[in-house]
Amino acid sequence: MTRERLAEAIQLREEGRARQDMTMLEEARTLLLDLAAAYPDDAEIIYQTAIVHDNLGLEREAVPFYTKALALGLTGPDLERAYLGLGSTYRSLGEYQQAEETLRRGVSAFPQNRALQIFLAITLYNRQQHKEAMELVLANLLETTTDEKIQYYKRPLSYYATHLDETE
Repeated sequence: MTRERLAEAIQLREEGRARQDMTMLEEARTLLLDLAAAYPDDAEIIYQTAIVHDNLGLEREAVPFYTKALALGLTGPDLERAYLGLGSTYRSLGEYQQAEETLRRGVSAFPQNRALQIFLAITLYNRQQHKEAMELVLANLLETTTDEKIQYYKRPLSYYATHLDETE
């Protein structure tokens, strides 16, 4: 029954997010808060509760749910998304050091996740670490773009990505 209620809440949250329907998101929040109260040690329920708060723009309220879900041993794709969610939430709250620490843990655990890298780059920019931020952005751009003009200059751009301060 618990997993069915959780699946219902997730579906409601996802549909509400897709439609930008705050009423649906509030319904999902109510369901998830009830589940979180009944199953406080269920990492997946706690994580989903964090997400619904984020979806509603309740970032401050999302943080304790994210941190608890991580402490409870969240795993797999949920862990990957939790690092991104918590890191980006910290960043949007102006808590840049916590954002950087969280996103670095995420990048370390999931180095293939480009979204984590880009959110880390944004956070590094916010922390005045412009060189490392640009390196991350350029590396991701060069590894993912199909733009012919950028591809033509890939070799020199790859060099400049890690030598931004050099001149002739």
